[in-house]
Amino acid sequence: MNASTALRVLVACAGVATAPAATGQGGAAYPAKPIRIIIPFAPGGASDFVGRIIQPRLGEVTGQSIVIENRAGASGNIGLEAAAKSAPDGYTLFLGNVGTTAINPSLYKTTLSVVPTRDFVAITQVVDVPSALVAHPSFPPNTVKELIEFVKQAPGKYFFASPGPGSANRLEMERFMKASGIQMTHVPYKGGAGPAITGLLGGETSVMFVTLSSAASQVRAGKLKLLGITAPQRVSAFPNTPTLAEEGFQDMTAGSWQGVFTPTGTPPDVISKLYALVIQVMDTPEVRQRLADSGVEVVTSKSPEAFAAFLREDTERWAQVVKESGATVE
Repeated sequence: MNASTALRVLVACAGVATAPAATGQGGAAYPAKPIRIIIPFAPGGASDFVGRIIQPRLGEVTGQSIVIENRAGASGNIGLEAAAKSAPDGYTLFLGNVGTTAINPSLYKTTLSVVPTRDFVAITQVVDVPSALVAHPSFPPNTVKELIEFVKQAPGKYFFASPGPGSANRLEMERFMKASGIQMTHVPYKGGAGPAITGLLGGETSVMFVTLSSAASQVRAGKLKLLGITAPQRVSAFPNTPTLAEEGFQDMTAGSWQGVFTPTGTPPDVISKLYALVIQVMDTPEVRQRLADSGVEVVTSKSPEAFAAFLREDTERWAQVVKESGATVE
């Protein structure tokens, strides 16, 4: 090896040795310890369902334990605030959804201390979950059309459930009632979709909008009736169920997205590493199939910046929905 070649080798080696690596707390290569995922709802809902499918694969790609922490309450605001106040080191992630990060800022203006677009770094969207209009088996209507005709005969007599007064599920029903000209009485539950579905299964309410993943097993078991789905097209897991658009509600095609966030102040190199790791998880065939089996579509962002822009736009869109529906925190 001549002197010139030796010099090039030395320079190349030095470049590898000094290449920047994602660092966490204390300067150790990230990730160097267990990672916590805060889910702002109780077990049994869509967020918990998605989080627990992601959990084992994320543990494999990071080589670390992944701890899920359910922090339910206040329509997701308790978990939202807990995550925002966590150390910005990449070891606390927040699995936020459309309700906690895009809707709550408009409904809880006077009480919510967190501004998601300010207090979180958006890493990437992970899924889009269609909503389902489901009913208790004893409720006579079997289709959306029958539901409308039946409820119009007794305005306000029948009850619909939701995971909370400020939830996307409640706003979906408000939009549906306004568009169809029906009136039902709202029964909000605490702790996410799980408790609301339990109430519906017990006959405390008649119908509700809920994420399809939260209700899929009960629908398959015949414990709930699936009347319609809010998606642009029929879902492969339930091909015989029409969309709300097919039933004449063209504006009801949006689902409930979920995404990964970390507190503002997290180092840029950790953000880049997190983005790459989460994308790797969501590209795993087994993860995609398990989600698809319950009607959940994997949707990821082109970059953290793209997800942040999406969040800003969706926050503005839902602010308009809240204003037009007149929804308030009960």
